Amino acid sequence: MASSGAMRFLNDLSASAVIAGFVTVLVGFTSSAVVVFQGATAVGATPAELASWWWALGLGMGLLSIVLSLRYRQPVVAAWSTAGAALLITGAAGVSMPHAIGAFMVAGLLTAVVGFTGWFERAMSRIPLSLGAAMLAGLLLRFGLDAFVAMKTQMLLAGAMFAVYLLGRRWKPRYAVLLALASGIAISAALGLLHLDALRFKMARPIWTTPQWSLGAIVGVALPIFVVTMASQNVPGVAAIRASGYDTPVSPLVGWSGAVTLVLAPFGAFALNLAAITAAISMGRESHEDPARRYVAGVSAGVFYLLIGLFGATVTAMFTAFPRELIMSIAGLALMGTIGNGLVTALSEERQREPALITFMVTASGVTLFGVGSAFWGLVAGVLAALVLNGGFRAAASR
Repeated sequence: MASSGAMRFLNDLSASAVIAGFVTVLVGFTSSAVVVFQGATAVGATPAELASWWWALGLGMGLLSIVLSLRYRQPVVAAWSTAGAALLITGAAGVSMPHAIGAFMVAGLLTAVVGFTGWFERAMSRIPLSLGAAMLAGLLLRFGLDAFVAMKTQMLLAGAMFAVYLLGRRWKPRYAVLLALASGIAISAALGLLHLDALRFKMARPIWTTPQWSLGAIVGVALPIFVVTMASQNVPGVAAIRASGYDTPVSPLVGWSGAVTLVLAPFGAFALNLAAITAAISMGRESHEDPARRYVAGVSAGVFYLLIGLFGATVTAMFTAFPRELIMSIAGLALMGTIGNGLVTALSEERQREPALITFMVTASGVTLFGVGSAFWGLVAGVLAALVLNGGFRAAASR
């Protein structure tokens, strides 16, 4: 049985899916790693403990992405909670590392409970696909725009990558993103924009921190991390899965992300969840034209995340060696098809068009209220618009 599964994976393996997995990790890491650094520093992490955080996060995201993608044969990508890390920066002042670790474990336990019991999935099943797709498109819009914003500071680099992408879409659609990435690296090297001199091979070591619990840390850290992770990370994560046409069961995905957080929290895994923006790269057409073979991208992303965990310092230096404009360009180009598909789905049903448009605009605005990101508020605005304009909306189960 295992051998047949391995053979199927090898048959489904493709360069485009592996590259999609790499770009998924590249975009996810470079876009928010600094927030994790700041969050860890806020609770007093030493350099060695910070390396342990990368070890735990890389191991957790890697195992979740690999195991769940293989289990369901659909692309599943885990991520750390950027919103949770941001909350640590502002909301964990004065909280010691042991109490923070205890709070992480409580948040993981709560996530596992709402996941495995099905409470979260039942709530998500009542959200129309059009609103979920609009929320996803709004989340990704900034990344699509950044591909052209990059031209302001590096016209040659970003412009050449865009031209190669268009030619690739015309002649070799499956490899358009790969060709754009390769051209970007080559041009960056020619322009002296790659900074590879600081690369050193160094493995991260896990450091156990014995957790402690206090009411203040639970109320001030655990509950807020749980709320913002579910609202700002898992909700758009599910929307990304559904908008990409996959029927992956939500409950075990959320449940296992909480369970793995609970186990790895003493080593620094503060909050793991479903990826949304980065997952869309692995779920899109650039990964593979056949949706049934895109799970390879999820597995590949998991492997690259494991490498981040094992060689945290080395991989950090490697990713930061790329110029910012290259990251902006490749992310926008890789997500272009997903943004277009999301808008088509969001606006296809006339009855839900205006609520979907409101969801899209609020999400794209980037507004943050009470520490919760725009994805949640975009969904809230869309639901309210549907209730006011249509007197309600049809549940997802009836579509």
